[in-house]
Amino acid sequence: MNAAATASSNDPSQVHGMERSLAVADWPALTDDEVRSVLSRFGYAECQETSGHVRVTWSSPRPMSTAALVRVAHGEFFVKRHHISVRSPERLRVEHAFARHLRDRGQPVARVLTDVDGDTVVLEGDFAYEIHEKAVGVDLYREQPSWYPYTSLDHARAAGGALASFLAAARDFSAPATPPGVLTNSMDLIASSEPLVPLRRLIDSRPALVRALKHRDVEADITCYFKPEIESAAPLLGRLTSQWGHGDWHPSNLTWTSANQRAQVAGVLDLGLANRTVAIHDLALALERSAIDWLDLADTGEISADLDTVDALLDGYESVKPLNEHEWAALIAVLPVVHLEFALSEVEYFADTVNSVTNTALAYDGYLIGHARWFEQARGAELIGHLQRRWR
Repeated sequence: MNAAATASSNDPSQVHGMERSLAVADWPALTDDEVRSVLSRFGYAECQETSGHVRVTWSSPRPMSTAALVRVAHGEFFVKRHHISVRSPERLRVEHAFARHLRDRGQPVARVLTDVDGDTVVLEGDFAYEIHEKAVGVDLYREQPSWYPYTSLDHARAAGGALASFLAAARDFSAPATPPGVLTNSMDLIASSEPLVPLRRLIDSRPALVRALKHRDVEADITCYFKPEIESAAPLLGRLTSQWGHGDWHPSNLTWTSANQRAQVAGVLDLGLANRTVAIHDLALALERSAIDWLDLADTGEISADLDTVDALLDGYESVKPLNEHEWAALIAVLPVVHLEFALSEVEYFADTVNSVTNTALAYDGYLIGHARWFEQARGAELIGHLQRRWR
């Protein structure tokens, strides 16, 4: 197993970057006065006084939104702020409905607070706020970069089982898919045998994405690096049952029963990338985002998948929900291209929302294309071959 490398900072203006170093935050950190104003909308009397006991105790180092743990006189809350160009109030309310659905089915998802007007979203200018109860469990990975590997095989195994249980609970959530947008997951391109058709439709609906791609031949790149794999994956995905999933299942989106390397999953965090896809899409993301140390790829140009982590996560998943032959085939086919649509939405975010030329190039060349190219090379083929042998 890879040892976890901490990338923490006591300076909330510094967050995890696209590489191993810290970066300047895209958005300003939450302040005591700001969260006091928001919490006052939820009926907490101590927040209505400027002298009230409201204090930010920890600022999240995640880079694409702003979040913090906030202590008030009688407890602690998780406050998250989004620019409305990234998350609309309507989209947040769908996430909150999904969270209620999961809680009703016994999933350890933190309760979302409702304000005095009965809403779960507070709007202040161009920003939307949501308030959650503090998640249960130990947040072991909170200072690690997103998609960093599990620090033990037992954690990977526990996460696999928890994912299968989560997806079972999500199966009857009836909301339609969220439309494409900045920093969103979907399956429209990879589930189409002609991916250029939904790609053109996506571009036509997203003027900001057009601006982000103006110096790129994205159709040529999708044809070169994705189309053959999509043509194999699409008919397999089309036979699977549509349902909502988490969309970003990795170590730092889970809390744990203890700090022990054999700890179990205690809570599930962050439904920001949840959407209607298929269960195998979520399982492929869980593998892609925790069994391959993509930060090492940027540093060294060559990495191997951690096959022990792959097996542990799949062992945990199949202890709850064994995969049938068709699901195995779909998982192997979709894994090399499962990142496509989120990667495009990330390119749009960096190019148009926060105007970072450097990160736009990293998102396109390193993430969108770089991950697909890795699967075409020897180490990627080794992972695919390992999964095929396990299936057979």
